[in-house]
Amino acid sequence: MVNEIPSLIAQPAPETRKSPFMEAMRRLLHHRSAQVGLIILGFLILVAIFAGVIAPFNPIKPLTGVVRRSPPCIHILGCPASQPQHIMGIDSNNRDFFSRVIYGSRLSLIIGIVTVSGAILIGAVIGAVAGFMGGWLDTSMMRVMDVFLAFPGLLLALAIVAALGPGLVNALIAIGLVSIPVYARIVRASVLSTKDMEYVQASRALGASNGHLLFSRVLPNAFTPLMVRATLGIAVVILDAAALSFLGLGAEKPTPEWGLMLGEERNSVFNAPHLVFFPGIAIMITVLAFNLIGDGLRDALDPRLSQPGS
Repeated sequence: MVNEIPSLIAQPAPETRKSPFMEAMRRLLHHRSAQVGLIILGFLILVAIFAGVIAPFNPIKPLTGVVRRSPPCIHILGCPASQPQHIMGIDSNNRDFFSRVIYGSRLSLIIGIVTVSGAILIGAVIGAVAGFMGGWLDTSMMRVMDVFLAFPGLLLALAIVAALGPGLVNALIAIGLVSIPVYARIVRASVLSTKDMEYVQASRALGASNGHLLFSRVLPNAFTPLMVRATLGIAVVILDAAALSFLGLGAEKPTPEWGLMLGEERNSVFNAPHLVFFPGIAIMITVLAFNLIGDGLRDALDPRLSQPGS
């Protein structure tokens, strides 16, 4: 008698379908440029959070017994142990420069995130209302935005700060106002391309209100371009804020802000170049991090891409 052994056929495991958000995050984390940007940004965030622990001295209070504009003194690199250690030297006001650069990271990140968040909030409302309502309201709103866009951003910010008066808060208001038209245009374009789609018309036929259609059906489609532009916009805001502070129209002394530090030490570029080099490098690294993340987000959130960017 022959025993019949039933063949075992391996059944493939059912695939777990990932949500679009998780798939986008997977592509972002596998994007080489974004990986570098995220590592740099994570480092900057840690430095900003623990600035009080990392900085060895008060960033505002002048030190006694030090030489003004003295070069860096690092013991492990040969600086005599009898001298106090100052990793980035002493600035022209007898303050530890390393401590000021460390605290400057906290202020720069706050400037970028707060300013862009406010510009997105106002710009998204303007663009959404203009695109969804259309007609004369759309035309009048966009013409005002076009007036803002007709001027170079930094030049317009300079004019606004000149009218409001120097100061960090006024500088942030000026930069935010200059940034609003960009986000308004992005949201309006997304609304115009979405509001006549079939699923929006179906919701309208079922009795959905204009507010429900706008915030639940139309605006979510503006999330992708807004995310990318916001990440790149933070880098632009940090640069603009540093430029205004460099010109004496932003942060005021003795605030530890990178642009202000560059402005204070601009005459020391030949006799104490380290006082210009370190805050300049800090600005460059921060802007680079956000630009790399923005490039990665653009590729990760693009539904046409099936492979991670290289």
